[in-house]
Amino acid sequence: MPLPKFKQKCKICKQEWVVLNRREYPICVKCHLRQIMSEEIKSKKYQFLNIPTEIYEQSRFLRNIRQAYLMHDGLTVKQIEAFKKTVEDLKKGKKS
Repeated sequence: MPLPKFKQKCKICKQEWVVLNRREYPICVKCHLRQIMSEEIKSKKYQFLNIPTEIYEQSRFLRNIRQAYLMHDGLTVKQIEAFKKTVEDLKKGKKS
């Protein structure tokens, strides 16, 4: 059974409405992009995270993975595989 979706104002800018599940933090796309794009990825191992912002705008999942990298300075193998698979799907035109 799918979880119900809620509508709540962004906790940072307090202007944009965000549709989310009950366990997600309410943050709008603009504020989330501002947070995750504030630091540049310099590690050669994680250069795959440097994709265009248009792709990040489409998927909250991709934004969360980049945020996890910035917080912990590393990703698991499964996170890397899921990130690359999702980017390929979005480039082909599939919805997440």
